[in-house]
Amino acid sequence: MNYHLPRPFERALTPKVTKVNRIDVGFRPASDSGRTSGVGNVPEESLMLTGDENIVDINYSVFWVIKDAGKFLFNIQSPVETVKATSETAMREVIAKSPIQSILTEGRSQIEVEVQEITQKILDDYGSGIQITQVQTQQADPPSQVIDAFRDVQAARADRERAKNEAEGYANDVIPRARGEAEKILQEAEAYKKQVVAAAEGEASRFLAIYAEYKDAKQVTQERMYLETMEKVLADIDKVIIDKDAGSGVVPYLALPELKKKDPS
Repeated sequence: MNYHLPRPFERALTPKVTKVNRIDVGFRPASDSGRTSGVGNVPEESLMLTGDENIVDINYSVFWVIKDAGKFLFNIQSPVETVKATSETAMREVIAKSPIQSILTEGRSQIEVEVQEITQKILDDYGSGIQITQVQTQQADPPSQVIDAFRDVQAARADRERAKNEAEGYANDVIPRARGEAEKILQEAEAYKKQVVAAAEGEASRFLAIYAEYKDAKQVTQERMYLETMEKVLADIDKVIIDKDAGSGVVPYLALPELKKKDPS
């Protein structure tokens, strides 16, 4: 009697756990003799609705490796389709809560991080044994039908920001100078006020001092005031003083020709 022992293994599956796999979503590289020669968009994958109700055309690539061969082989049937579907779901979720301006400019890196995290969580819930290593955005633009109009809008916004910045710069230059001039005028007015008040107070004090002296010695004070006043009046005019009581024999003389020279009228 011949006994046929069953073979313990029909076949051995040895997936390459170190290989980095890539899945493109929203576009397909066109191959030419094994080389990439162009890119073809897949609108049903790439067109997504943004958080501010715009449409964005976004293409991206997902890189992944096998982290658990057992789960990878027996828990999911189509790893490539699973990674593609979960990443597309994650991308649509993130895009749906992001404004288009952020998607097109500085927000891409944050979107890639969020998509990677959401995709990884879904795959872990499936027990897929797959590790997402990177999500890389290849392109993010408005739809081709409206891209020219969108660029015009962007240019208008840039012009508006430039004009706004110029106006703010002008205001920042003019307003401080105007405030400085106003402060200067206020300080000059305050100084003039103090000067006038001080002069008035000085004159009043002088008058009160003279009045006090006048009450005590009216004759002397009147004579002194008369002399001081005459000194001021006669200080800048030509004059000849003759003492009539001195008996000098000098005859008073009025210099009419000299007066005529000095006053042509």
